Amino acid sequence: MTNTSSSFYVFDTHTSAEEAIRNLGRSGFDMKKLSLVGKGYHSEEKPMGFYTVGDRIKAWGGTGAFWGGIWGLLLAPAVFVLPGLGVVGMAGPIVAALVSALEGAVVVGGISALGAALTQIGVPKDQVIKYEAALKVDKYLLVVHGSTEEQATARVVLTEAKIAATA
Repeated sequence: MTNTSSSFYVFDTHTSAEEAIRNLGRSGFDMKKLSLVGKGYHSEEKPMGFYTVGDRIKAWGGTGAFWGGIWGLLLAPAVFVLPGLGVVGMAGPIVAALVSALEGAVVVGGISALGAALTQIGVPKDQVIKYEAALKVDKYLLVVHGSTEEQATARVVLTEAKIAATA
């Protein structure tokens, strides 16, 4: 049996996050094992989103094109308004973890809803703070879920593509 956990990559721009996801897809990586979390631009005060039958976002303010393209690739797209972060778009298995944290009232002890979701997928609390801080300054968090081998494969693909990310 293989060990399942997650690796995390922080990208400064949505362009580099999208490039990473597309490179992983072209390499044959299972796209259902990727999660992406990020915010829209600061200039957007009234984000909007609606979904088609295929769970694809039609519009989300000025970042609709980016999220629409990414959400066509990833599983379970969603938009949340999270205290301390504002409007956050996300897709992938992390959405289920966030919904579970909210429904199960896991949010306790000063940890945010997103922090609770990250903790549920195995992120140490000191790292939760790091990732939430990155999101607050409009960076993007890519999560690679899966076995140690799958995470190693993703790391090689991203390294070979020379995509700028911090782990």
